[in-house]
Amino acid sequence: MIRVGVIGYGTIGKRIADAITKQNDMKLIGIAKLKPDYEALIAIEKGYRVYTHRERVKDFEKRGLDVAGTIEDLIRESDVVVDATPKGVGLKNKLEFYDRHGVKAIFQGGESAEIAEVSFNSLINYEKALNRRYVRIVSCNTTAILRILASFLINDIQIDRVRVFIVRRGADPKEYSRGPINDVVIEPTPSHHELDVKSVLPDINIATYSIAIPTTLAHTQFLYIVFRDRVDRDYIIDVLEKTPRILLVNREDGFTSIAQIFEWSRDSGRDRNDLYECIVFQDTVTVKDRELSMIIAVHSEAIVIPENIDAIRAITGFEDKWFSIKSTDINLGIIQKGKVYGK
Repeated sequence: MIRVGVIGYGTIGKRIADAITKQNDMKLIGIAKLKPDYEALIAIEKGYRVYTHRERVKDFEKRGLDVAGTIEDLIRESDVVVDATPKGVGLKNKLEFYDRHGVKAIFQGGESAEIAEVSFNSLINYEKALNRRYVRIVSCNTTAILRILASFLINDIQIDRVRVFIVRRGADPKEYSRGPINDVVIEPTPSHHELDVKSVLPDINIATYSIAIPTTLAHTQFLYIVFRDRVDRDYIIDVLEKTPRILLVNREDGFTSIAQIFEWSRDSGRDRNDLYECIVFQDTVTVKDRELSMIIAVHSEAIVIPENIDAIRAITGFEDKWFSIKSTDINLGIIQKGKVYGK
């Protein structure tokens, strides 16, 4: 049983904590938070042990919230910690806590690639994370791009070049202080996703471009991929359908917008209506000779959760990549239709 502590209990951290409790080979030791707010209260109501910084213990006690110990206590009790803190805090925690205590740690995509030995994607480089000390999960948009590219690489479809145009959501739903509110923000070119993809696939010919718009639902991407050889649309559809964590939706089933996909997720009874899958709008999949284009949707709050779970197994030495991916997907209720978990 892998003992896991989660440092940070916000948008990503609380989802990782819940996902850990659904795995048969993991035990959630507890979560670390700085503030005795509603999220801490919910964690306690779920039966999660809450830890905090030594100087914050009294703040929790004043609110009548039980504290199981300090962050150092949580680290000492854990085989692995998953750092789900805001950008930049992970590095601070590494220097202050993880290096000193010798614990294995997993970081999120907000941190630079230099923070860890491996930038991780389950489908592409699971083996490189085996028994490592520090692993970094790439960002949500990068995770989606890598899953699409992995679907082709797994099937020996050679890629010549990739161009990705990203329409980013302005903020996650609870981030009330962020924007834009009524604007389209042009982000630097190339966007950070290009380097993020290259941290996993260093030899890929890719360029990424990004803008931010006033929505909180999800990111949208337009992918343009050129292969070395001519491809067939039906074959591409089959490859995408059989790749874990990719879900195709189409107009025939009533899906013409991202909001409808979230409505389906709610009606299906998913926790927080989370979409762990990379959503491909099948009607947009267009093939001309060697060229492929498509539109995908990326739920920024949830898509990286499966990779975090797989990384926990990899960093502790569990070698069977496909068994890990399948176990994670089944335990999280990720759509299984047509999936191939190894060749």
